[in-house]
Amino acid sequence: MTDETTVTPRVTCAVMSAALQASARRLLGGFLAADQHYRASAEAYGDGGTDALDRALDLFLARPELGFVWLAEAGGTAVGACVVSFAISTSRGGLAAKLDDVTIDPQWRGKGVGGAMLTALARYLRARGVGRIDSGCHRGNDGAWRFYARQGFRSLDEERIALLL
Repeated sequence: MTDETTVTPRVTCAVMSAALQASARRLLGGFLAADQHYRASAEAYGDGGTDALDRALDLFLARPELGFVWLAEAGGTAVGACVVSFAISTSRGGLAAKLDDVTIDPQWRGKGVGGAMLTALARYLRARGVGRIDSGCHRGNDGAWRFYARQGFRSLDEERIALLL
């Protein structure tokens, strides 16, 4: 892993490398295929299935200035992943990060991996001049809302919308 950050004695986080692309595909593919909250809006997002995921992972490796996949590793295995894309915030006058597809391997949920992963991500982004992390959360996903609140995220009382091109 590159740009590695140890968060706890058992969780290490880093940007996805080509060597870890298969791990990212496994975690994110599982999320995109099975998460009921993502699936509820997948059609509006224009979900393209595993082919689209593969293209996206290739694009993250080819164009790191656009964003990256952040991985959490424990015991030599990737156990968490999320997607980060960059934007320019006119309200902050600098870079913002858009956080998507946050997922933890089911066997590792409830063990602090998600919190450790986002803590390390915030530290990593702050050190690179990013001033805010934006994310979306399905209104019916109470567990995710509680998780994000524990991490310091606040509701913006907005609804995410999309236009497919």
